[in-house]
Order: sequence, then structure tokens, then C-alpha cells
Amino acid sequence: MADRRAYPSDLSDARWELIEPVLSAWRYERHGRALGFGRPPEHDLREIMNAILYADRTGVQWRYLPHDFPNWNTVYGYFAKWQSDGIFAQLNGLLRELVRRQEGRNAKPSACVIDAQSVKTSASVPAASQGTDNAKKIVGRKRSIVTDTIGLLLAVLVTAAGVQDSVAGTELLDQVAAEQPGLRKAWVDGGYRQHFVEHAATLGIDMEITVRTPGTRGFTPIPKRWAVERTYGWLMLHRRLARDYEALPARSEAMIHLAMTDLMARRLTGETTVSWRDPTTTDQIRIPG
Repeated sequence: MADRRAYPSDLSDARWELIEPVLSAWRYERHGRALGFGRPPEHDLREIMNAILYADRTGVQWRYLPHDFPNWNTVYGYFAKWQSDGIFAQLNGLLRELVRRQEGRNAKPSACVIDAQSVKTSASVPAASQGTDNAKKIVGRKRSIVTDTIGLLLAVLVTAAGVQDSVAGTELLDQVAAEQPGLRKAWVDGGYRQHFVEHAATLGIDMEITVRTPGTRGFTPIPKRWAVERTYGWLMLHRRLARDYEALPARSEAMIHLAMTDLMARRLTGETTVSWRDPTTTDQIRIPG
């Protein structure tokens, strides 16, 4: 890492050890294909990842990255390449299995939870990739995610907000069923329709629609569903995800994979996530994982 003051989002040595093999293998493969005419790499992968994490955690625009990072064009170029090559999804899958083993669970899950979240978008997002969620009165995009029962991300799909939950859920479930053949149970909320339940059955997955107990008032966690709701809360620790700022839905998915990778790496190394309160004050909050 360059000789500079560390930012709170920087990778520690322990977290870097978790993700370095994947990034180094990626670079070796590209260098092996003689990209760049065999020139030696100019940029430190750890500093590139630190800069990307800085953008994800703080919500800063790429052009506003601090000058002690590599040039923002370079950083964004790596982010785009890693997204298109599936590196962020790969890291998410690798760390998820490590966390599950650390928790005393099988590396591959047998049950999952599915949910969707509609978010507003920035002015930089093309209108063609947006829509309106009439139920929540939100114009923007929809994030549909699948997690295991402890809230770790299995898959994410970003669509226009007007896409019905069951439509996005069907595409996600097909993907997860192919990647996690041991899945046998899934929970969803009442926004998902009966044909989605029937589609899950064709994949060998028993899907259960969980609903709030009639007459319940105030906030009450719904069994099983609380795990995925908590995951959305974890994601909001990364300010880039408070709104959708990405021009391409695939880049939005990459930002979500990156946030989960950051959270799981901290969980594996026993490090805490610092809140956005002033770290010099006594009321600073530290969140496990």
C-alpha cells in the first residue's frame, strides 16, 4: 500500500489476505493473454481495491476520489473490468462459504430467503433502465436479492422498479438453483404470486409465503424473513447504496456484491464496521461484521 494515511475503508492486512489470491489470479490470467503487450502491471491491486471500497462506503463520485489514490479513470477501469469478469461475484461466493464454515454450517446452503427493495436513482441513471413501483410510490430501480438463512448474499438482480417481484424472483431463483443445487426451501413475502411458488416447485424447492400475523401492530420481525431484511440494513452501511447511482444495472449489482464482500471479510477477521459518527467522540458505534 502507498505511504499515506489510511482511510477507515482501507483493507487491513488480514482482509487483504482473503481477497488477494482472487485478484492476483485475475491479473495473472490477463497478463498471460499478453494484454497490454506484456507490459508489467503499473498499479497496486490493493490500492485499486481500497479506492473502490472508498467509493462504495462513502458514496463519493469517481471523479471525487482523493488524489492519494490512483487516478479515478484507472480505478473505474478496474471496477468495470472486475464487474464484467465476475470478480465481485466470485469474491462474494468465496467469502460466503468461509463465513458459513466459521459459523459451523455447511458451505452450501439448503434454504434461502428472497426479497425486493425499490430505491430512487440519481440523475445520471438512464431513464430507460428505470420504472415506477406503484405500491411504494418510488421511481427508480428494484434490487431483488436471495440470501441464506443467516443473511449472506446468494444472488442479486437489479431491474427497473416497475418489474413485478415474481418476475425478477423467477430469474433469480433459476440462477440460484443452478449454482446451489442443494436448495430445498425458500421463504418470500406476500408480494410474490402463486405462479412463483409453482415455478419453485418445478425446481424441487418448497417455497413458503410468510405473512404478518393478523392484528399485529408496530414493528414485529417476521420469522425467516427478518434475515433478508437485516441484510438490506447491512448494505445501507455503504452510502453508495443509499440510492442507485450506477448507469448500468450490472454495475449496481457489483456494488452490492462489493458491500457484502467487505462485510464478510470483516466478519471473518473479527474487525468491526465503524459508523459514520465522528470517530473521536465517545458515542461512536461499532457494528459487528
